[in-house]
Amino acid sequence: MARLGKSSSIGLDIQPGYAAAVESRDGLTVDRAAVATLPPGVVREGEVSDPETLGAVLREMFREHRLSRRVRLGVANQRIVVRTLDLPPLRDPKDIASAVRFQAQEQIPMPLEQAVLEHQTIGPVETPAGPRTRVVLVAARRDMIDGLLAAVRRAGLRAEGIDLSAFAMIRALHRPGDSAATLYMSVGGVTNIAVAGGVTCLFTRAIAHGTETMAAELAERRGLTLEHAHGWLVHTGLGGDLEELDGDPVILTEARSVLEDGRRRLGDEVRNSLDFYRAQEGAEQIERAVLTGPVLAIPGFAEELGEEIGLTLEPGVVAEARPGGVPEGDRRRLAVAAGLTVTEVAA
Repeated sequence: MARLGKSSSIGLDIQPGYAAAVESRDGLTVDRAAVATLPPGVVREGEVSDPETLGAVLREMFREHRLSRRVRLGVANQRIVVRTLDLPPLRDPKDIASAVRFQAQEQIPMPLEQAVLEHQTIGPVETPAGPRTRVVLVAARRDMIDGLLAAVRRAGLRAEGIDLSAFAMIRALHRPGDSAATLYMSVGGVTNIAVAGGVTCLFTRAIAHGTETMAAELAERRGLTLEHAHGWLVHTGLGGDLEELDGDPVILTEARSVLEDGRRRLGDEVRNSLDFYRAQEGAEQIERAVLTGPVLAIPGFAEELGEEIGLTLEPGVVAEARPGGVPEGDRRRLAVAAGLTVTEVAA
């Protein structure tokens, strides 16, 4: 049983299109939450492009909902490097940290002075070369982290920690007592993919494509606002007969086309990612798959994406301490933010 690491901080997930903040007692149950829409271009592909505007939106959101100013932040973008390292059979955390930094010089495709490094120890494993201590190494560009912190400071918030969004997603959606290898996916402003054994992340990847890029494509094609484009995607969905739906048939056809293209693109990206994971030594067979994020609002998308990747996707949404306190559409955006409120969960 892992230690339950509680925190009085607010979990803050910032993605293209929206920011979600959660106060949670255990990362599994939401006590309070707030979601704010971000203007286009403020966050691009998971990186902050406009710290000033983001800071202003966060300041207003935290003021309106009277949230604590202490936050734990999630990061997910394609400039974050994640590597699994097999070290000599070390036990002392200081020795492991030193060995990780030494190997990072060869494993990370960026100068170490320009990187922020963190690692998570998986534990002892048996390899063809003998017993090893396996760790997951995470490296992020320092300038990317600095841009995120600049926006947080502009909002009058205090960052008490930064974590990989994939780790937070696992903590929030893990089913207590389940040690089977599980695929977790969050599809929203960006797409997060993670494979975990229990609560330990074994593999992760961020994809820039998600519901926000689909909505932007439809908005551009038909001259819609992003809000209306999102609404059309949810209204249209996948799998049903377009002739049975109300609305402009031209927009319905375009929306269905965008959704089908998006599903195929995500399916290709996920299959390639899983092929890469399965090729690794000691890769575990995936027995479950969980999907979360705004994509859950789109009828038929989870079922058809599951067929694309050959896995049944279960919906993953965090519970509320007071049901009905958060609009359903917003509740689908809260998993990562909820997971950020804790550092560990019961295995």
